[in-house]
Amino acid sequence: MTGSGTRHCRALLIGAPASGQGKTTLTAALARHHRNQGRRVRVFKVGPDFLDPMILEQASGSLVYQLDLWMGGEDHCQALLYEAAAEADLVLIEGVMGLFDGSPSTADLAARFNVPALVVIDGSAMAGSFGAVALGLCTYRPGLPIAGVVANRVAGEAHARMIGGSIAPATPFLGALHRDEAVSLPHRHLGLLHPGQIADLETRLERAAAAVAGSRLAELPPPVAFSAVPVPSLPAPLAGLRVAVARDTAFSFLYQANLDLLRALGSTLIFFSPLADHRLPEADSLYLPGGYPELHLEHLAANQPMCQAIRAHHHEGKPIVAECGGMLYLLESLTDARGSNTALVGLLPGHGVMQDRLANLGMQSADLPEGTLRGHTFHHSRVTTTLAPLLTTVDRHGGRGEAVYRVGRLHASYFHAYFPSNPQATADLFRP
Repeated sequence: MTGSGTRHCRALLIGAPASGQGKTTLTAALARHHRNQGRRVRVFKVGPDFLDPMILEQASGSLVYQLDLWMGGEDHCQALLYEAAAEADLVLIEGVMGLFDGSPSTADLAARFNVPALVVIDGSAMAGSFGAVALGLCTYRPGLPIAGVVANRVAGEAHARMIGGSIAPATPFLGALHRDEAVSLPHRHLGLLHPGQIADLETRLERAAAAVAGSRLAELPPPVAFSAVPVPSLPAPLAGLRVAVARDTAFSFLYQANLDLLRALGSTLIFFSPLADHRLPEADSLYLPGGYPELHLEHLAANQPMCQAIRAHHHEGKPIVAECGGMLYLLESLTDARGSNTALVGLLPGHGVMQDRLANLGMQSADLPEGTLRGHTFHHSRVTTTLAPLLTTVDRHGGRGEAVYRVGRLHASYFHAYFPSNPQATADLFRP
């Protein structure tokens, strides 16, 4: 067991009344501003998310990890914050959904670690009502540390004055950010665009940083005490094993903590691109994460040497873990949103179809033969298959679970597992 003592580091959590208020843009702006000042910035994201962390990594220059009191557990979150406090001048935490949404919520995490919350509110369609919303958010939960409130997407100086005039004296108002399309981050159906597809991302980040520079938003928050938590030493059941991990613009939905755990369990990770590479690296196991294969079907299908290499890996009885987009890639075919059908790897009997509406979303647990793993699901496609599922995941809020399929050593599901929720089960999934 390791870990002792307390570390102090300046820290701030960015929350909002709902999704779409500008949390990611403001967090990225603050991260880039303080990085430009020569400070070491560590950023975290509350809840399951893959795209926001990519933006925040580019803004901060450091890896971004998830903080989720249910998916990873309180001790895991505490250990991550304690480690970050050792190297950072500032810790920023982007919340998920609205400040009080979910159980546990962003507010629960802020309260548990005593991190003050900066509440960003989209003021574009409000004037006098802004003050009421701000007051409600700041006082709804007595004792919740509040750093202040900021109005986002304000139309101009006159609008900013109206909003400022609505603020109750007890509400710490830190100012307004004007609407600027050159700062906002473009979206698609699963959230933000992949950073590699935003050609002017650096320009947007610098412009966002300039928008907060010189304002009260740029002031450093007070230090927060982060305590150590005993961390058990992990065995190395994957020692000497090589895990090939797909990573490119088609397959990029990877938790950094998942990669860290696979290494901590003893494995060596080798990254490859199903889009660009024509063979698999020499590996004992294969990890196909989620992403956007539906946007790259022509290239994926044309890369027949890679398809054949993955089939050969499976036929040799080696483990494959395929999640969401990774599972779609292994189907016989996938139909994109325009109705175009493309033949794919064909290891899984069945076909996928993209659709405009959300198919499923929720926090899930999977009671696998290897042990219970926690994670989430979020997808806009559906699969038809003759395979009988090994089991169905359990949605912790009563929503629809996801089928888990097994064909030999191939494990496939829409379920995105958070590996630190059960290291031993993870090792058993990847161990030949």
